[in-house]
Amino acid sequence: MKLDIITPDKKIYSGSVRSVRVPGQKGSFQVLKDHAPIVSTLDKGIVVVVADDDSVTEFNISGGVVEVKQDKIILLADSLLKE
Repeated sequence: MKLDIITPDKKIYSGSVRSVRVPGQKGSFQVLKDHAPIVSTLDKGIVVVVADDDSVTEFNISGGVVEVKQDKIILLADSLLKE
């Protein structure tokens, strides 16, 4: 799957991933290959990205929106928070 994480200032991540866990407003959820199309608002929390090479990267976001469609994920984050 292809993932892009974008803030109003810049693109902070772009790459091929195995899975992404996001903090949805009604609870966190994971996106895997062939996930059904979805658009969801996000709460403040941690986005966990597992890349194709099994490396794990975490981003602390203040909220945003995620769209999943045809194995492409676009996450529009309001901002990144300091850890």
